[in-house]
Amino acid sequence: MIEKVRCDWPIENNQLYLDYHDYKWGVPQHNDITLFEFLVLEGAQSGLSWSTILNKRENYRKAFDNFDFEKVANYDQTKVSQLLQNEGVVRNKLKIASAIKNAKVFIEIRKEFGSFDKYLWGYVGEKPIKNNFESLKDFPAKTELSDKISKDLKKRGMNFVGSTIIYAYLQAVGVVNDHQVKCFRYN
Repeated sequence: MIEKVRCDWPIENNQLYLDYHDYKWGVPQHNDITLFEFLVLEGAQSGLSWSTILNKRENYRKAFDNFDFEKVANYDQTKVSQLLQNEGVVRNKLKIASAIKNAKVFIEIRKEFGSFDKYLWGYVGEKPIKNNFESLKDFPAKTELSDKISKDLKKRGMNFVGSTIIYAYLQAVGVVNDHQVKCFRYN
């Protein structure tokens, strides 16, 4: 059996991580619920490892009503208290408040552009950016594009959307294809 050549970052002995790399990361996403999910998860990941968030992803789906941004935007203090008690999510007041606030802004962006998908993919003319990185050291932490989107989202009122978080988000949802050249997923 031929072994798949992957990017250098997935944790080899973690099947969840390998599956995420092989089937999810860098795949162009156009569904607004999926785009919102990754926005919440990338914000929650701030300061933590991505494997921590991957391990909590199913718990997040349950706790955050399958990332229904309309529901999340209407969470009240009772729901916030429940989330702060839920060991299946990152129990950080600021990150939970951010998910709710970002859901409200997300809805406003949808009203303005017709969908968050149109807003986000409009930055790249609907076509993913394909980089040609050989090594992990070649990956930038942020780019001019992530700076631009981050600045706009902050101006609209979102939190936990700094340029580094947004660059990771763009990679995750396939706006940017950062699979290493050697990786079987590169093409």
